Amino acid sequence: MKKALLLSLFICFSVQFSSCKTEKKKEEVTKKEVKVYPFSLKTAKNTIDWFAYKTTAKLPVKGTFKKVTITKNGEGNTAKEAISNTEFSIPVSSLFTNDSGRDYKLKKFFFSVMDNTKLLSGKLTLTDDTNGTASITMNGVTADLPFTYAIEGKEFKLTATMNLDNWNAQKAVASINLACKELHKGKDGISKTWSEVAINITSVFQ
Repeated sequence: MKKALLLSLFICFSVQFSSCKTEKKKEEVTKKEVKVYPFSLKTAKNTIDWFAYKTTAKLPVKGTFKKVTITKNGEGNTAKEAISNTEFSIPVSSLFTNDSGRDYKLKKFFFSVMDNTKLLSGKLTLTDDTNGTASITMNGVTADLPFTYAIEGKEFKLTATMNLDNWNAQKAVASINLACKELHKGKDGISKTWSEVAINITSVFQ
């Protein structure tokens, strides 16, 4: 009888001890999963501005994308760690130029002419303290966009010039130029839409 009682107590103690160990492991895993990094692009204020150009005088047209989603990485103990190897996507629907008519034309006669371009996606790679490369997918083409950058405190600034020809976007450029033929005509009477687009990105970490 005593042996049976001792055996029961031992089994009960073993189950409880095992349960405590399992709960402790689960707690440790949970804590690891919710680790908060001091620099995160997901909580940063990200601004994506661009300048397209029209007429032979190369007049700038400013626009922005109001939404960007960080799809992979984007966190680190420093701003540089958070930026490096970040993957992202930008919905074309978030395009904004402060002119609803222009927004409509860009979406319909430029981006909609491209293949699979409801989203722009890419990955940032920092090659040294001032230079990097963005691997951008647009119009069914993935190509590298070299950029320069600077980090000052909690602010990251990126500048680049995109040549749309590298993404086989000649058809889209011709399409938007035709849709805006008169608006893109300068004093010389020539209507022109440039293949160059200036990119300025700023991220201010919280």
